Amino acid sequence: MPRYARSEREALADLMSTLGPEAPTVNEGWTTRDLAAHLLVRERRPDAAAGIFVPPLGGYAERVRRRVTAGDWAQLLDRLRRPPLWSPVSNPLTDELTNTLEFFIHHEDVRRAQAGWQPRQLPAGLDQTLWRRVGMLARLALRRFPARVRVRAPGHGEVAAGRGGEQLQLVGAPGELVLFLSGRQRVTRVQLDGAPELAARLQAAHLGF
Repeated sequence: MPRYARSEREALADLMSTLGPEAPTVNEGWTTRDLAAHLLVRERRPDAAAGIFVPPLGGYAERVRRRVTAGDWAQLLDRLRRPPLWSPVSNPLTDELTNTLEFFIHHEDVRRAQAGWQPRQLPAGLDQTLWRRVGMLARLALRRFPARVRVRAPGHGEVAAGRGGEQLQLVGAPGELVLFLSGRQRVTRVQLDGAPELAARLQAAHLGF
């Protein structure tokens, strides 16, 4: 059975190693060093990882992340390549479920911040895995958007989310839709059809978890 979480993790670590610790990422204000530290906190510091999602704990999470960021770059990457078996998000039972999206998205965060990037041709199985997550992402990201958005990946299917009578259609490959719905609209290759003002609003909306 393919292990896409593992392959995306390894590809991301390889790319970070090639680019170095100060390369830009799509995440505003973050270098590759910052992103590596975020990933390490998420899987190795459950006491701080909650702050990624719970705003009142965000300050503590950020202080821990900054301490991790100050570590030796080669050691950071070595730890990133070797997730601990005890990690609640990276053990053998949870890895594919919790890390496939995480590492695909952050791999693209690094790739798409570099000059001359192009979309990858993903394995069919990874495309299918990403498509299975699109419905959940759409419901979360568009739950307050004031229009009904039909999200379609040719060859995979269609889901709808959002509120309101007017409609938009968002079309793209599964990976592009995942990135769009996780807040990376400016670096995705999608087709967005509908009322221009609504399309512009969705393109600029703060999406994500």
